[in-house]
Amino acid sequence: MSTHEPMAAPAAERVYEVAPMSAGTRGALGVLGGAAGLGVLGDVLLRASPWGINLTLWTLALVGAAVGLRRWAGLEVAARSWVPLAIGIAALMAWRDSPTLKGLDIAALLVVLALAMHRTRGARLRTGGVASYVIGVARGAFEALAGLPALLVGDVRWAEVGRGRGASYALPLLRGLALALPLVGIFAALLAAADAAFEGVLNRVVRIDAVVVVSHLFLGGAVAWVSGGVLRTLALCDEAEEVPEPALPPPFLGVVEVGTVLALLNALFLSFVLVQLPYLFGAAPVAMRHADYARRGFFELVTVAGLVLPLLLGLHAAMRRGEPRHERVFRWLAGVQVALLMVIMASALHRMRLYQNEYGLTELRVYTTVFMFWLAAVFAWFCATVLRGRRDRFVFGAVLMAAEALVLLHAANPDARIVRTNAARAVAERPFDARYAAGLSADAVPALLAALPRAPARERCIAAERILRRWGPDAESDWRSWSVSRARARRAVREQALTGC
Repeated sequence: MSTHEPMAAPAAERVYEVAPMSAGTRGALGVLGGAAGLGVLGDVLLRASPWGINLTLWTLALVGAAVGLRRWAGLEVAARSWVPLAIGIAALMAWRDSPTLKGLDIAALLVVLALAMHRTRGARLRTGGVASYVIGVARGAFEALAGLPALLVGDVRWAEVGRGRGASYALPLLRGLALALPLVGIFAALLAAADAAFEGVLNRVVRIDAVVVVSHLFLGGAVAWVSGGVLRTLALCDEAEEVPEPALPPPFLGVVEVGTVLALLNALFLSFVLVQLPYLFGAAPVAMRHADYARRGFFELVTVAGLVLPLLLGLHAAMRRGEPRHERVFRWLAGVQVALLMVIMASALHRMRLYQNEYGLTELRVYTTVFMFWLAAVFAWFCATVLRGRRDRFVFGAVLMAAEALVLLHAANPDARIVRTNAARAVAERPFDARYAAGLSADAVPALLAALPRAPARERCIAAERILRRWGPDAESDWRSWSVSRARARRAVREQALTGC
């Protein structure tokens, strides 16, 4: 052997290079950490109800986590438009106090998050059809519920976790805590049973209520579970390929079948419109208008209007359109049906106006009327898109109209409008119902305080006591439920110096 030949290193001194943690595992661990943090934050913020600024803050954290994780993973922030939209809808929660408006806000926020997840996977929402939106919302809900198990089982390669920086200390520490904590609990219980003084020290230092612990674990775990599923899609999916439009069954109806359906419905709608014309133009007797016309039919007509839109969209999708004249036949018949439906909707709104003059406003009447106006705008958009060969633009515009209607509802403040309208129409035979108005949300309090002098003495007394109990100086308050309307209600009660009876 040559003396210049290098000697092999001893086995004990050999250094083996360990492959670093893959980017996929690192990103999945980041999502797990973000989900855990959002779960803790959700348990702290969302425990208070009704939800207000707490949901706004939590949504900001969710959006920030999704954007931050994408940038940390070196990915483009997909579907950028969803970020301000989600934040804007969450901010509405800190504006009004109406439970109905809050329910609409939460539903809109869930739909936006689901569509953002759909968009992150490459779907094109601006030109998507009805099926694309329905599948997107359903898929988003499924991924929010099933994403965390997929993250734990498939995305995180646990064999790589030990290769990360600091893992040589973190994993042994976690194993040590898993072994030590049960032993500490057992020995602490035995020592506490052996000495009353030590038991007192433990009770003062460690106060554990099993019910409270379970409730925290349940809420925090549920929020973390859903957050993990949402973040998995928003933060890890790479918008590399466009998701194709869902394949629908081929058209199977001819123009004769579709024309027959539309023609018969048009005949039915026309007969109804002809009967309604005397009422709309005031030719019917006043007693009949109020007794038989105003008290019935509004909600049935709302249902009719709500059913026509999916019917027209379904018939248009199912009809074979091989020849231009078939499209023209559908266009004319559908246009006539929309025109007749507009008259029917006008009849419904006329009924509501008479009913309002007779009995006043309620939440159900207000929101159903707003739904009718939104439907009218959607039908106009249907004529401008579907009936002009631009079906791919219809759904996106209808969704935008729904978002605009939600913002306008917040600006209009329905609860305050109910109070002002009912107070303005109060007469001796039908006095202002202050008891019902006091049961509305904080949105109505300033208007209600201004209207209280018009209420009968007994109603005024009951309403004042209810207002003080809910919004007075001694009423319970939690900053997590703060909203602009709740703050204004408390300030209005304080400035009015309202007293009970």
